[in-house]
Amino acid sequence: MRILVLGGDGYLGWPTALHLGALGHDVAVNDNFARRRYDEEMGVESLVPICTLEERVTAWAEVSGNTIGSYVGDLCDAPFVHKMVGDFRPDTIVHFGEQRAAPYSMIDQAHCVYTQTNNIVGTLNVMYAIADIDRDIHLVKLGTMGEYGTPNIDIEEGWLEVEHNGRRDRVLYPKRPGSFYHLSKVHDSHNIEFGCRIWGMRATDLNQGVVYGADTEQTKLDPRLATRFDYDGVFGTVLNRMVIQAVLGHPLTVYGNGSQTRGLINLVDTVECIRLASENPADRGEFRVFNQFTEHLSVRQIAETIAEEYPGEATIEMVDNPRVEAEDHYYNAKHTALVDLGLKPTLLSMALIDHLFEVVERHKDRVDLAAIMPTVSWRATTNELPHTSAGALAQT
Repeated sequence: MRILVLGGDGYLGWPTALHLGALGHDVAVNDNFARRRYDEEMGVESLVPICTLEERVTAWAEVSGNTIGSYVGDLCDAPFVHKMVGDFRPDTIVHFGEQRAAPYSMIDQAHCVYTQTNNIVGTLNVMYAIADIDRDIHLVKLGTMGEYGTPNIDIEEGWLEVEHNGRRDRVLYPKRPGSFYHLSKVHDSHNIEFGCRIWGMRATDLNQGVVYGADTEQTKLDPRLATRFDYDGVFGTVLNRMVIQAVLGHPLTVYGNGSQTRGLINLVDTVECIRLASENPADRGEFRVFNQFTEHLSVRQIAETIAEEYPGEATIEMVDNPRVEAEDHYYNAKHTALVDLGLKPTLLSMALIDHLFEVVERHKDRVDLAAIMPTVSWRATTNELPHTSAGALAQT
């Protein structure tokens, strides 16, 4: 199968490309390196050093004997997207190519508008390229569980059977996203579902939980194949951030009372979910939604688990929640579709946490302590970021 991975230089995109390539698929990646420019803007780097895309592709060829093609360009450039899709002629397009941080979208008006324009326009350009070139191309789009919010009813996998005034229908599950970033993903989902109805597109929307983990079987083959590991208050995910805090002897910071519950998934399961979705495509005209996580824990439970497993002393500190979100909420999300396709979940375990402790210990000299604590408030329309350099956003 020919698979084009958009955002293939990123935390998820790069190991996904390697995983698919190792299984014999013909893979190419696309990126415009915006994620690397966000590092320059924020003044912080990945904990684990990462090579350039060119160096990564070369290393993969040396280590595996397989090649990965690369297309450098912006998904918001419609002619470029059409040319890339027409040149590679993929069977499947895996779409990671978006600005993916909720805090980044909440910095100020410019970052909000950038996030929504970048994400929504880029996805529309991909949709039009599929519609114009080959409507049998299967679009596998990374969404987020954050699209749903925290409703007081069970979260289904994308669709909801409703009865109203004696009539029944199947509708897209109501969305109540928690940031302008999450809103961009909701708009993507609605646009893609519309494309399936009007053009007969094949699409799988993967509503993913919080990802943790530092590597996969392929990225461990050579240091040049490493993927990024983010810990800062803007792009870092909660479990990775708390592991770093434990190793450095800092309190594990829990936002609010810590009862906020989220779905979690290990990086190795993310790449496997992409494989399963790609190798089992949606039908023509079908918009299917998979909730992509393997377990759910509250933020406080995550902190307690890390503190218990850390071999040294680790304390937990409750801090003001910079986000506007529900606490002490109901949370029961279905996630059976990928298991039915063959996913064998990798649950959070002592071995996995110990491995993350080891990764952080090797690179702890790269941690910027000033970048760990949250600096973006949902209640403010403009946030002062100590690491932000003026004008960097415009370059993206």
